[in-house]
Amino acid sequence: MRTIRDATEADLPAIVSIYNSTILSRIVTADVEPVTVESRLAWLRNRSRQRPLWVMQIDEQIAGWLSVGSFYGRPAYAETVELSVYVADPYRRQGIGKALLEHAIALSPTLQITTLLGFIFAENVPSVTLFKQFGFQQWGYLPTVARFGAEERNLVILGKKL
Repeated sequence: MRTIRDATEADLPAIVSIYNSTILSRIVTADVEPVTVESRLAWLRNRSRQRPLWVMQIDEQIAGWLSVGSFYGRPAYAETVELSVYVADPYRRQGIGKALLEHAIALSPTLQITTLLGFIFAENVPSVTLFKQFGFQQWGYLPTVARFGAEERNLVILGKKL
């Protein structure tokens, strides 16, 4: 059974594990070293009703998660958020990211959110494709802004006005 629900502290080890599993690909996150559960505890505890963290649970496993984060931290941007989606390796290409993004879009009006953003490496074709399937458009492009040793990455800013 698939369930999308608010994340709890008990979910944090799975959330961190999923996140850390993406680091070596160098196309999902700009982190280059694994994060720890302890380092992410305050991040989880500081979530609010307006800036939730949702997990997709399948039976007893966390298959993926989506965070709604404030954009730029200034009051005039209060209705604009950044969405981040991560899916556990065994569950990729099974509609988990799609379900989480669909959930976020559907609930955004109830959270007083009018603008959704995704900051995605251009080389992360599956994520760019996913967001575009939901009507996100390219609003920005930052060439070679991330470096992983000799490899550079381009950042695409995708946006959707609700």
